[in-house]
Amino acid sequence: MHFALPPRTPARPPSYTATRSSRTPLIRRARLKQLGGIASAIISLLLLLSWLRGDKRAEIIPPGTPSVVLVTVFASNERGDYDHIIEDNRRDYAGRHGYAAFFPNTTDYDLSEPPVPSSWAKIPAMRHAMTLYPYSTYYFYLDRNGLIMQPELSVEEHIMNPGRLRTIMLLDKPVVPPESVIHTYKNIKPELVDAVFTQGRSDVRQESFILRRGEWAKFFLDAWFDSLYRSYNFQRAEGHALEHLIQWHGTILLRLALVPQRIMNAYLKGEGDGAYSTGDFVASLYGCDNVDKGRSCEAEATQLLEHTGSSDTGKPSEKGI
Repeated sequence: MHFALPPRTPARPPSYTATRSSRTPLIRRARLKQLGGIASAIISLLLLLSWLRGDKRAEIIPPGTPSVVLVTVFASNERGDYDHIIEDNRRDYAGRHGYAAFFPNTTDYDLSEPPVPSSWAKIPAMRHAMTLYPYSTYYFYLDRNGLIMQPELSVEEHIMNPGRLRTIMLLDKPVVPPESVIHTYKNIKPELVDAVFTQGRSDVRQESFILRRGEWAKFFLDAWFDSLYRSYNFQRAEGHALEHLIQWHGTILLRLALVPQRIMNAYLKGEGDGAYSTGDFVASLYGCDNVDKGRSCEAEATQLLEHTGSSDTGKPSEKGI
């Protein structure tokens, strides 16, 4: 009995073209998703780095915007002869460089809750300046008892230029000399510095300081003016509050540089490295309002300006730094 033979199986298996073509789009889709995820991660990282560095290349600065705003706080609108000397000094300096001069009063700000000394007014005054001049690059606070003695020196070149700042920053030094356990950073990059303060013999001074525009500067001022610090009754008010912030908050110290006092806050009656010398950028008459010690702000300012020449535009002497 014969049975029908099964059909012969081809020697070469069929090419499963349909199966292959169905897998190819899946592979491509997976690869595209993977590449898209990598691209998104790279873009996010670049945006983060741009934000951390305060990159403002895409920002449009309105024409006529002053690069620097010079801020000095007065006690009231009723200005005496000494106040006019200070105002003229600021306006002359600002006019030479195209800066703006801003003169608020301590009474412009609420310092009653909790009640604090009027010296705290410098902090909201700087925040006020940032609101009035939102596109300026730097905000330079100079106390009422400071005189600009070398008006040809600009903020950008004398202090904030990265090459200059690199040479004057105090690196790996006690924040509060001589023995603070917290030191300034060893390798801080000047391009990332957003605040510059001077260091005295035994403290951080705030009669003269500079802030760079940005979210960090606003955060710094808001933290410094926090009601917790104002209610703490520090012995040196905002001075001790500042030192606390710098020493115990790494986000502050990371973007802040300390420079020698003579760079922009030399004391006329000071001693040692912080004492004013002819050619220094700023002469501070710190303590000149202490009449019990026979001092007079107006007399000292007038004598200093007459001695050096208030219209002197020559370059700093060899003693200046």
